Amino acid sequence: MTTAPWRDPALPAAARVDDLLSRMTLQEKTAQLYGVWVGAASDGEGVAPHQHDMTADSSDEEWDELITLGLGQLTRSFGTAPVDPALGAQALARAQRRIAAAGRFGIPAVAHEECLAGFTAWQATAYPVPLAWGATFNPPLVEEMARRIGQDLRSVGVHQGLAPVLDVVRDPRWGRVEETVGEDPYLVGTVGAAYVRGLESAGVVATLKHFAGYASSAGARNLAPVRAGIREFADVTLPPFEMALREGGARSVMAAYNETDGVPASADPALLTELLREQWGFTGTVVADYFGIGFLQTLHRVAGSPAEAAHAALAAGIDVELPTVRCYGKPLVEAVRSGEIPQELVDRAARRVLLQKCELGLLDEGWTPEPAAARIDLDSPANRALARRVAEESVVLLDNPDGVLPLPPDARIAVVGPRAADALAMLGCYSFPSHVLTHHPEVPMGIEIPTVLEALRAELPDAKVTFAQGCGVLDPDPAGFEEAVARASEADVCLAVLGDRAGLFGRGTSGEGCDVTDLRLPGVQGDLLDALVATGVPVVLVLLTGRPYALGRWDGRLAAVVQAFFPGEEGGPAVAGVLSGRVNPSGRLPVSVPRVPGGQPWTYLQPPLGLAGEVSNLDPTPLYAFGHGRSYTSFAWESVDSVDSAETEIGTDGSYDVSVTVRNTGERAGAEVVQLYLHDPVASVTRPDVRLIGYQRVELAAGEASRVTFRFHTDLSSFTDRSGRRVVEPGVLELRLAASSADVRHTARLKLTGPVREPGTDRRLRCVTEVSAAPE
Repeated sequence: MTTAPWRDPALPAAARVDDLLSRMTLQEKTAQLYGVWVGAASDGEGVAPHQHDMTADSSDEEWDELITLGLGQLTRSFGTAPVDPALGAQALARAQRRIAAAGRFGIPAVAHEECLAGFTAWQATAYPVPLAWGATFNPPLVEEMARRIGQDLRSVGVHQGLAPVLDVVRDPRWGRVEETVGEDPYLVGTVGAAYVRGLESAGVVATLKHFAGYASSAGARNLAPVRAGIREFADVTLPPFEMALREGGARSVMAAYNETDGVPASADPALLTELLREQWGFTGTVVADYFGIGFLQTLHRVAGSPAEAAHAALAAGIDVELPTVRCYGKPLVEAVRSGEIPQELVDRAARRVLLQKCELGLLDEGWTPEPAAARIDLDSPANRALARRVAEESVVLLDNPDGVLPLPPDARIAVVGPRAADALAMLGCYSFPSHVLTHHPEVPMGIEIPTVLEALRAELPDAKVTFAQGCGVLDPDPAGFEEAVARASEADVCLAVLGDRAGLFGRGTSGEGCDVTDLRLPGVQGDLLDALVATGVPVVLVLLTGRPYALGRWDGRLAAVVQAFFPGEEGGPAVAGVLSGRVNPSGRLPVSVPRVPGGQPWTYLQPPLGLAGEVSNLDPTPLYAFGHGRSYTSFAWESVDSVDSAETEIGTDGSYDVSVTVRNTGERAGAEVVQLYLHDPVASVTRPDVRLIGYQRVELAAGEASRVTFRFHTDLSSFTDRSGRRVVEPGVLELRLAASSADVRHTARLKLTGPVREPGTDRRLRCVTEVSAAPE
């Protein structure tokens, strides 16, 4: 029997796909352009916006009819309901066999899952949320984590992961802050690209989201209109996506829900085709956010029917409708047959989808859906050890003015607060127990999640530890204050463990659709903290949150402040380790911590008039700056090689090395994060006062020193000018070596000479760093 060319792995993928497309009917092509979501709930407790009115339970007859044409994607076989991983892998394999057997060409579907804080599946490791990844300032560690997540996905037959989120925080009141890496595009881009490299190295298609502008919503409301200007869009919103594509190799992009200046992202060819494909050279697939194509009709009202929505999305460049078929099925086929939609748009999208399936081996004759591993363990000891390390490196010690931390091993400790004894306090809204399991209260957690209280008792077995909840996360009843105050009054130190409860669409205080009006601690937790401070006992505030909260009300009144951003299943032991001193804290803030709850939005990327000044009585200066974090050891920064020296001239296409020696002057090992910021005193448009352009985490033993060199290139000073061009302008620049955006240690002054230069799409996006032995 002669093998058809499209089945021949010796041929180039393009030739195989061209041959396959020539054999397919219009309906078979369109079938490759949508997913099917089996078992999606149609009640009001869904995991996607408007799920209740955008889905209907599919019958076996409808499923059987659909798959005779083939199928593009299978949606969340593991992430919709609790499924034993081994049984789920077998069920997915059976479904793939049915799909392949039903169609003329035997092509299986791409199976996709969420993997924002680990594989969103029952019994899978719950890693720290992306905001915690940002706090590590450690891209190689994030890459290792993503590789493990990818390996787990592949072990059960999943091909595509819907992560990472590359939105840059613009307003911390937004509910999805926990899903972001932080408020700086360079940090988001470098950490996000590392996650992509890790996931892709495991053979899983990484999906960048949400492209683009989603986090800039007006009033921090989920799905609200975006009113960002072209320069904010070009210089803040887009760079992380460009970095993750060029340096990470992501093979998929998810179109965002939002509209920007009246144009929905899902219907924007300038974004999804001209920029993404023609300028950046992206060749992968663009997928819709869940129901995003249907929303062009129902929410945005730029389409009058499902067919018009399909036309707008296809023309813009969306190849795959997720999570289930609505617009790209019969409405699309009928509109193509009637001549309303050019078939070329279907062919274009189908070609991209099939090329990706070819890359994944799904067109090969020897393809098999059965998992390779005989035993499936999605929460292995190695996974847990890595989750612990990420959590430990993400914990930020914000303040410790009197050295109350680390805690003495035999101290009397009162643990108070609604987050101290709740395992869900560790998890973000896309961790399976928070995302899905709340709808299945009869099902056990599936993974072990020690609470802060349990972990502290294990960490300090000789301490006398008492507990009182004090209040609920949002419960306005202060009836528990009395017991909490009594326990604190009997102790040497009180740990106030406060924070968020992750949820979806108002069912939590943080998470998708859980936006807030200001940055006060939720419920009466702030009043509880006041009552504890009033006892006179030293109070250590431990925050388990998905966003920063205003802490100025307690500035100077607390013995110490520890911030953890939903640190995952090993977060309890990680926090306890910091409190005991077993772990030397090394996390740094990926977002600023405000002083007052109002006056938002504010991030550190502010031009002069966005900073404090005499033109307004409102001072937006944060209590703790972006990049801030303390340690149990001390570091000295010693100037070397032209730092703090006279101005140096380089061309607008030049480069310059700036170095500093960092010495651990304390008595124990620790990690310092050396940060490089750019200050542009005069430019043709207003610029942020400072912005991060490089960083390096440095591990040092007691007394050890290392030299950190940043290889700055002028491409890193480029920005979008008045005409919309990206330019490098001549003039004076300052490179600031700093421990945070507000803690500058050394400065190098440069003078760029020569003409205005337009760097191309191959411009340098990253500041190369080098760590070497300190000079004698």
